[in-house]
Amino acid sequence: MSYLSHLECSDCRRSFAADQVQKYCFDCQSPLLARYDLETARAHLDRDMVRRRPQGMWRWRELLPVYNPAHILSLGEGDTPLLLLPRLGSELGLERLYLKDESLNPTGSFKARGLSAAVSKARELGIRRVIIPTAGNAGGAMAAYAARGGMEACIFMPKDTPLANVEESRIAGATVILIDGLISEAAGMAGEKARDEGWFDISTFKEPYRAEGKKVMGYELAETFRWELPDVIVYPTGGGTGLVGMWKAFDEMEALGWLENKARPRMVVVQASGCAPVVRAFDAGASFCDFWVGAQTIASGLRVPKSFADYLILKILRDSRGTALAVSDEAILKAQKRLAVAEGIFAAPEGAATLAGLEMLVAQGWVKPDERIVLFNTGLGLKYLQ
Repeated sequence: MSYLSHLECSDCRRSFAADQVQKYCFDCQSPLLARYDLETARAHLDRDMVRRRPQGMWRWRELLPVYNPAHILSLGEGDTPLLLLPRLGSELGLERLYLKDESLNPTGSFKARGLSAAVSKARELGIRRVIIPTAGNAGGAMAAYAARGGMEACIFMPKDTPLANVEESRIAGATVILIDGLISEAAGMAGEKARDEGWFDISTFKEPYRAEGKKVMGYELAETFRWELPDVIVYPTGGGTGLVGMWKAFDEMEALGWLENKARPRMVVVQASGCAPVVRAFDAGASFCDFWVGAQTIASGLRVPKSFADYLILKILRDSRGTALAVSDEAILKAQKRLAVAEGIFAAPEGAATLAGLEMLVAQGWVKPDERIVLFNTGLGLKYLQ
C-alpha cells in the first residue's frame, strides 16, 4: 500500500527503520523525515488514478506512512476548498488571489491532517498511549483520532487556551492538564510524563509523521492548479509542520515527474509580532532561532517561542527566495474582519494573519498583480470565541 522505505535524519542523513517506533535523531537533535521509494512509485503510481479516487487525504495513501490500511484512522480530513477571493483580490490589485480553507477539516483545523497520519502510524506500530503539548487545535485533533483508534490520550495545554479546544479534547475522552505557561512549558511537562510513564510523545517534529499528513496540502494545491504550483504561498507559522511538509511534497512530486514545470513558490512565513522567532532569525541571516522570551499574541497557534525544526523553516525560506513577516494583533483582528466582510470567511486569527502579511507585501511591491497567490486559513474562527 505505502511506498515508505525508511526515515532519514534531516541533518546528518542517517537512516532509521520505518517499521520500528522512532522519534527524532538524538545525536543531531533533529527531526526525522519519511522517505519513499519514489523511483518505484513513479513507475506504478498514476496521478490521474489518485484524482479519480474518493475524496480525502488518504487517497494519497501510497505516499503516506501507513502500510496496512486497517490501521488508518480517518474522519474525512483533506480536500479542503481552494477559494478564489475576487473582492479582496480587486481591493488589493491582485488578479489571482486564493485561500486554502483548512477550517473545514474535522475538529475545525489543519491539525486533523497531521494527527490522522501520526496517530494512525502510532497505532500500526503498536502504540496505545499518546501524549501531546498543544496551543489548542492539535490537542483536539489528537483526542479525536485517539478516540477513533481506541487509544488513550493525554494533553498538556496552557490555561488560556480557547475553551473550545479544551472541551473538544475532554469530550473525546482525553486527559487534559491545564498549565501555567506557554506551549514550551507544556512540552517540557509532556516530555517528562512520556519518559516516566511510557506515553508516546507526538510533539511537533518529535516524531516523523505529522508532517506527512500536512504535506498533502501541497499535493492538493498542485492537483487543483493542474500540476503547476502557485507563485507565492503565505503561511502562518508556529511549529512549521505545514510549511516543511508542503516543501517536502514539492520535492516528491518533482521526483515523481508529476509537475508540469519546476518553478517553486516563494514561501512566506507570517508570525505575530508578539512571538516572531523565525522573522527575527531570518532578518538576522541566522540559521537557527533564539527562544522568544515573553511570547504574547491572540493567535494561540503562533505563540510558539521556538520550533524544533527552525533550521528547516529558515532554509526553505531562503531556498524559495521567500520572506518572513511579523504582524500585530491589531492588524490580525482588522484582517479577520476584512476577510469576513469581503468574502464571508470567518478565519482563525492565525489564518487572518496571512492576509495582514499579504497587505504588507502588496505595500512593499513584493508581489505582482498577475501572480497566483495562496493564503492559508488554518482553522475555524468560531473556535476562538469565549
